[in-house]
Amino acid sequence: MLSKALSAALAKQGIDVTIITTNSNGDIGQNPLDVPLNQLINQDGYKIIYFPCSPFRRYKFSLSLLQWLNQHIKEFDLAHIHAIFSPVTTAAATIARYHHIPYIMRPCGMLDPADLRKKKQLKQVYAALLEKPNLAGAAAIHFTSKQEAKISERFGLSTNKISTTQDLIIPLGVTNFIDNLSVNSEQLPIHNQFKINSVDSQIPQILFMSRIEPKKGLNLLIPALEKIITQGIKFNFILAGSNPQDADYESKIKELIADSPLAKQTKITGFVTGETKAYLLQNADIFVLPSYYENFGIAVAEAMAAGTPVVVSNQVHIWEDIQQAEAGWVSTLEVDAIASLIKIALLDADERKRRGLNAFSYAKKHYSWEIIAQQTIQAYQQILSSLATKLK
Repeated sequence: MLSKALSAALAKQGIDVTIITTNSNGDIGQNPLDVPLNQLINQDGYKIIYFPCSPFRRYKFSLSLLQWLNQHIKEFDLAHIHAIFSPVTTAAATIARYHHIPYIMRPCGMLDPADLRKKKQLKQVYAALLEKPNLAGAAAIHFTSKQEAKISERFGLSTNKISTTQDLIIPLGVTNFIDNLSVNSEQLPIHNQFKINSVDSQIPQILFMSRIEPKKGLNLLIPALEKIITQGIKFNFILAGSNPQDADYESKIKELIADSPLAKQTKITGFVTGETKAYLLQNADIFVLPSYYENFGIAVAEAMAAGTPVVVSNQVHIWEDIQQAEAGWVSTLEVDAIASLIKIALLDADERKRRGLNAFSYAKKHYSWEIIAQQTIQAYQQILSSLATKLK
C-alpha cells in the first residue's frame, strides 16, 4: 500500500502519522483483510486504524471511519486524502473542510480526461455536487507528475478566482530492488523458466508487469512482439499481472497469446509480489508498458529502480524524465513504432546496460522514499506556514 510506504518514510523523519482506512482488500470478490478493526495499531513508526466497510462494502464505504474522523480530526494539523470519486474520501474532505483542517487531495489519475470518460455522466454530476467544492477547498492537489497536473480537469477552478488551491507535484516512491533483493534466485520457480534452461542463455527477457486491462496497451504490444518474431529476433516474454475485476479481459489476452506465435516464448505468471516480483524486475533485460494513459506509472519506476531500461509510450506521464535521463525508449501509440524501439533495445546489449544504469541512478535520486518524504514534509510545512500567516 502506497500510503504505508510513505507513512513509514515520513515517520523516520519525525512526522507523527496516522492512517485511517478500511479492511477492503482491493478488488470485488476478494475477502476483507484479516486485520484488527476499530483499534490503533503501531506499525513501522506510524499508527494505522482499520475500519469495517459498512454499509456499502462495494464502494469501500465505512460509516464508522467517518464518525471517528469527525470526532478526532481536530487532533491533527493536516489531512492527506488519497483518491477522489470515492464516497468515503469525498466525505473525509468535507469533514476536514467543515472543521477548518487543511487537506491535500491526491486524485490518483482520476482527473485525467481519459479516465473521466469512464461513467462520464455520473462523474459529471458527482464532480459538480461534491468533488468541485472539495478541490476548491483543498490546500493543494497532489499530482505525481508535471504532465498529470497539466492535463487534469479542474472543473473550471483553475480559471477563476474562487479557488486558492495550489498544485503540488511530488512523484511516487519505489523500493530500491537492487539493494533489497536478498533472495537466492535459484530457489524461485521463475528462475528455471527461460534463461537457465534456454539453449541460448543470452536470449533477452522482455517483461510486462502491470494490471491486465485495456489501458495498458497490450493490444499494441502483442502484435509488436509478433512483428519482431517474424524478423527472426530472439527474445522471451514474461507477462506478469492479473485483473480480478475484469477476468474476461484477462482471459481474452491469454487466449490471444495462446493463438499467437508468441506463445512458444511467453511465460504468464499471474499476479506477483515480494521476492518473485523483485527477481523478475531485476532479471529482465527490458521492461515494457505502452499504456494509453498513466498518471505516473509506478511499475515503470520500479523497473528503473531495479536497473532495468524501459520502453514506454508517450502517454506514461513520466516519459519526458525517462527520455531526458536516457533511461529507456519512448514510443508513440503505434504498433510499428513500439516494435521498432523494442527491436533496437533487443539488438544492443551494451545500450541496454547503459540505459539501465541511467534508470537506476535516476530512480535512486528522484523516486526513493527518503526523497519523497522530504518533499512531502516541505509541502506540509509550507501549507501550515501559509495558513498561520493568514490567521495572524
